[in-house]
Amino acid sequence: MSERPEIRHIYQNHHLDTSRWDNFNVRADDIVISTSYKAGTTLTQTIVTNMLFPDGDMPGAVSAISPWLDMRLIPIEEVLAGLEAQTHRRCIKTHLPLDGLKFFDEAKYVIVGRDPRDVFMSLVNHYGGHTPEFFEMMNGSPGRIGGPFPEYDGDIHELWRRWITEGWFPWESDGYPYWSHLHHAKTWWEFRHLPNIRLIHYSDLRADLAAEMRALSEFLEIEVSDEQWPAVVHACEFETVKANPEKVLDEMIDVMFKGGADTFIHKGTNGRWKDILSEDELTLYRGAMEKTLPTDCARWLESGGEYE
Repeated sequence: MSERPEIRHIYQNHHLDTSRWDNFNVRADDIVISTSYKAGTTLTQTIVTNMLFPDGDMPGAVSAISPWLDMRLIPIEEVLAGLEAQTHRRCIKTHLPLDGLKFFDEAKYVIVGRDPRDVFMSLVNHYGGHTPEFFEMMNGSPGRIGGPFPEYDGDIHELWRRWITEGWFPWESDGYPYWSHLHHAKTWWEFRHLPNIRLIHYSDLRADLAAEMRALSEFLEIEVSDEQWPAVVHACEFETVKANPEKVLDEMIDVMFKGGADTFIHKGTNGRWKDILSEDELTLYRGAMEKTLPTDCARWLESGGEYE
């Protein structure tokens, strides 16, 4: 393994395009948030942006302030222009693994992990909640590489089998029809020792939001006064976000999801897989974990907590 992250794979499919980072001009204090998906991305974006604007004066929805750069849907020139125009400290979202992402020593990276089984349960709601218009947009937008984004047929057990045993890209062995959750975690785990990379876990965020936010503010060197802190934490609580989706998501959410923000911001809970997945299906899961992840990474991905 190289001592420094480097691009080893090009991720281009119905959602992703690695090359959208090619003309990104980094600033010395940029913040990049990376998850595979459904692991606490929006929650972490909400935390960071609220810490950056502790007076509650964010100049727009979180999703607009913190754009998903590698998502193909919006023209890259428009996304980059929007970021260039920002005069405050920037926060950019990516779903790319580290082996497909241009790495900047100047930036700080926040990586969010979550138990793969919980990711899957959240993904089922996400995938099944898309509108027909969204599939048309993704599959019909210019420049798509590879096959179309298939619609969900409603069979959760068949989706699990394919998601845990089949990759979209040839170097992955899980994640269909998106991309690998496990490979994503592995690429960042291998470089967790770098001073500008911090791994946090969804379970820890849900268990003690205030403490995790304090630790994250220290890593990012964001100062929030004691007087401002209670309001900042409250703004990031799941119940607050669920009740005020317009502060987090822009109007495109109604085009992308049946039920709009209420579908996208769903339950935020863990453990629902226990009532769904059979022992045979969990055997597939254990096999996938052993195949892709080192033992310490697999343990952390399942349970969170401190890591070495």
